[in-house]
Amino acid sequence: MGTLLGIVIDILIGALVGWIAGILMKSKGGFVRNAIMGIIGGFVAGLLLPGWLGYVGAVLGACLVIFVYEKFIKK
Repeated sequence: MGTLLGIVIDILIGALVGWIAGILMKSKGGFVRNAIMGIIGGFVAGLLLPGWLGYVGAVLGACLVIFVYEKFIKK
């Protein structure tokens, strides 16, 4: 979107995606961490996938980010 409102909406959608991914992955990281991971996954998926596929990809991307974090980074 590019505008300030668009960026805020993208962040909110990313946080929602992170929350959904946290539920799917049974993550115990809490809402804030999952929201940040959702924003990261959503950003990457938004760059790679067009339209509504971006939302599906954002959830999958957030799940992947949570998985990598919990398996390799979090000790």
